[in-house]
Amino acid sequence: MSTLSRLEKTLFRLQAQHACLAHAFAAIASRPGPVVELGLGLGRTFDHLRRHLPEREIHVFDRVNGAYEDCQPDPALLHLGEIEETVPALAGRLAGRVVLANADLGSHDRDCNRQLALEGFEEPPRPAGLREGCYYLYRRPA
Repeated sequence: MSTLSRLEKTLFRLQAQHACLAHAFAAIASRPGPVVELGLGLGRTFDHLRRHLPEREIHVFDRVNGAYEDCQPDPALLHLGEIEETVPALAGRLAGRVVLANADLGSHDRDCNRQLALEGFEEPPRPAGLREGCYYLYRRPA
């Protein structure tokens, strides 16, 4: 049995997500390019992305649009369907241009998340103070 409650796991994951996104926003501040959100869900992370990156084009991918009314992406940048089909359909248009991709498709399982990470990506150091296993970062080597 885990020593953390589900509520604590959720709290630590959200704290880690917030810190990692702030870290990413600073890292890409001087770099041009669109952002990709894989997994819209209720739109909370998308809403955070657009508030902190208002000048960025944010492409959103999910099976269905279940986002809150105030968290709706631009319909022209919303790509609905199976990610295995929708992402490759835009690969030519986005390849080499995406400056940040947030994938909310994984789980608390490191091995499962590693399978979702793209080949050739590495795990950079995470921001200090985060609990291990709460959130995962991957980047393409420069």
